[in-house]
Amino acid sequence: MSWQKAFLQQLDEAGIFVKLEDVSPFVALWQIDDKHWQRFAELAAENKLRWAAGFAEQIDGQFYVHACFEKSGNYILLRATVNASKPELPSQATVYAAANRSERHTHDMFGIEFLNHPDPRCWMRHKAWGKHDYPLRHDFPVQGSPAEITPPDTDYHFIQSHGVGVYEIPVGPVHAGIIEPGHFRFQAVGELILNLEERLGYVHKGTEKIAEGRTPEGLAKLAGRVSGDTCVSHAWAACMAMEQAANVEIPPRAALIRGIFAERERIANHLGDIGAICNDVAFTFAFMQMMRLKELWCRTNYELFGHRSLMDKIVVGGVAVDVSEAASKFMLTDMTQLRAELADLIPAIDLNSSLEDRLYTAGYLSPETAAHFGTLGFVGRASGQDFDVRRDAPYAPYDSVAVKVAAENQGDIASRFWVRYKEINASLKLIEQFIEQLANLPEGDLVANWQTPKAESYGLGIVDGWRGEIISYVRFGENNTIARFYPRDPSQLNWEALEKAVLNNIVPDFPVCNKSFNCSYSGCDL
Repeated sequence: MSWQKAFLQQLDEAGIFVKLEDVSPFVALWQIDDKHWQRFAELAAENKLRWAAGFAEQIDGQFYVHACFEKSGNYILLRATVNASKPELPSQATVYAAANRSERHTHDMFGIEFLNHPDPRCWMRHKAWGKHDYPLRHDFPVQGSPAEITPPDTDYHFIQSHGVGVYEIPVGPVHAGIIEPGHFRFQAVGELILNLEERLGYVHKGTEKIAEGRTPEGLAKLAGRVSGDTCVSHAWAACMAMEQAANVEIPPRAALIRGIFAERERIANHLGDIGAICNDVAFTFAFMQMMRLKELWCRTNYELFGHRSLMDKIVVGGVAVDVSEAASKFMLTDMTQLRAELADLIPAIDLNSSLEDRLYTAGYLSPETAAHFGTLGFVGRASGQDFDVRRDAPYAPYDSVAVKVAAENQGDIASRFWVRYKEINASLKLIEQFIEQLANLPEGDLVANWQTPKAESYGLGIVDGWRGEIISYVRFGENNTIARFYPRDPSQLNWEALEKAVLNNIVPDFPVCNKSFNCSYSGCDL
């Protein structure tokens, strides 16, 4: 008996009736009564399901709340209808820590109360809206009602520590470097970090709101801008969701090109991160060399495909550009050169004793804590979380190759460094395989014919971006327009794990701990 059947039987014995509907080969919609919302989470946790995402939507005056769970590469999209006159639901954050900020976001955007939530503080408001203004409700205008000056957000109560020698360090939201805004509040004794609390949302972009009413083409562009370093993967996830809703299958050639672009995106970011980790401990030589390699890699993107970050190259139904035979040869030569350069650089980095002193054992994230927060991508894989969508819930073109998943279990900064390096090598091999498959394909369509989906059709796109699993939910309204779009960046789960990884480290090690996670602010400030 599969785990789903055993789980359904357990739910039935608990008096939880489930209405089932298949979404895709790896995703099923399970609808339950709202009163069982928390009990479902408790039974899911007992059965070792991972909490992956949560969001809500408004349809015909009713609120629908969703939570996504995963086990062994199979996903459950759980849904419950909530009474619009008094929208409330038992909190799943009492069971899954990963649901904490997601439920707070849903509360701030929709006004849905999560009963017994462990942290009832607002997450996204920042005084931009009134207490009873909920931006994702249909009656809230896109432009809002902005005041001439937004009042200062002085009412947010950060956790405090007390005792002899305890002091507080506020950092941000404006930083000394050219990075996105986020606030970090430390409590420390001497240089030892006792507690860290983050607050994001300072550049809330209204992504979910402005998605409403867009065409599929417009949504693909918007999704590519959820997080600027993840243009390919976020656009792919959104397009996958739309293609599911419309029952459109992309051409094989387009799938291979998407795979090439996604792996090129992964390599570019890992090169930059390896260099940035070294830079944060003053190993400037490695920083300059890795950034040089990233720059050359991005220049190749521009020369062959017209954009350094491959923005807008993933379109609904396929891809916007082809990979010619000449481009394939150029990439293969480029990859040979990259391998040769890394073969010289990585041993020099590995043998640097001062770098070793700063990276090994620092920023430790235990496998238990990583699992508790549902951490993803290289952060999770460096702490024993052996999961990769490309292997465990494969989609074209990854269903035609063997995906080697890089993993470590030491859980420190060094582990996250080495997982990145291993992923670069694995991505290079994948690109080579995709190029070989392209060479054996006759030239054909790059974009499938679109067919307008029925109103209320929906899809759940799940891809493995360079930070890990990305989940995008799309529901269509009338006339081929978007009614709801929700993208879940991996950073939404990884940020809270960072708060735990820095405990008992010294304050000067926070920058490199932070960089070893490299969570996206923009991917959370929707």
